[in-house]
Amino acid sequence: MNAPGSGRSNLGSRRLMQRIAFSLVWAAGSLSVLILLIVVGYIVAKGLSSITWQFITTPPRGGISGEGGISTTIVATLYLVVLTVGIATPLGVGAGIYLVEYAEAMARKSRIIRAVVSTARFGVETLAGVPSIIFGLFGYALFVSSMHLGFSLLAAGLAGACLILPVVIRTTEEALKAVPVSYRNGSLALGATRWQTTQKVVLPAAIPGIMTGIVLSVGRIVSETAIFYVTLGGSYRMPTSLLSGGRTMALHVYYLAMETRAFDKAMGTAAILVISIIIINAVINLFSRKLSARIGA
Repeated sequence: MNAPGSGRSNLGSRRLMQRIAFSLVWAAGSLSVLILLIVVGYIVAKGLSSITWQFITTPPRGGISGEGGISTTIVATLYLVVLTVGIATPLGVGAGIYLVEYAEAMARKSRIIRAVVSTARFGVETLAGVPSIIFGLFGYALFVSSMHLGFSLLAAGLAGACLILPVVIRTTEEALKAVPVSYRNGSLALGATRWQTTQKVVLPAAIPGIMTGIVLSVGRIVSETAIFYVTLGGSYRMPTSLLSGGRTMALHVYYLAMETRAFDKAMGTAAILVISIIIINAVINLFSRKLSARIGA
């Protein structure tokens, strides 16, 4: 038999371990937020001295002279984000829906389909770990050279879509798997078709997770340099069509810091880049909430 006070001591030790675990989790979370604030604060503080209205509204002068502003790089970055997300999101979300809602049911009936689905998932996971420069070389070989698109927004957008497609597919799958099976069973029991269940029940519940993947993808597009160095071209002029070249803000920071050594303007551009990422993420989150409410209506 246990001693009379053993149950209380075990309960006290478990509560102590819980407090220690919670304290470690809170410390890790607080440290992560602190590091983020330090990095963002340092970049913004160092770059504020270079940020003026003229700096934002005037284009760079010369190839890599470091003179002028960053207006054309802001426009090129926004164009590239919209184009890349517009290409990758329907493909990635559609593939994720198929793999979770349809392929798994079909895989139970056929070994061949099960092998194909497993191969597809292995391929997606493998592509998610491929360095961006490999996608850049692939984009240069296929879109720039073979398809004769040249250094252009379209070539960069297609290469960027290949880069973020695995992330969108994986986050979509995880978001859909997080929706309880009882939601699907209840909808199907009421006579809804599988597509109606997916559209009206599953997707509204999974939208926040899907949008998280899109936000991560946007951050990667905005921050990448290697893949766009060999597909976008680096022109400082304003892009006027999908076949025009351009220069993203991240690529402009690279040129300023490495080629021109204009570190003050590089920090100013980096500060605008960080602020732009925050604004884009806020807009996407707002759009996701409205979209989730509209789909679920």
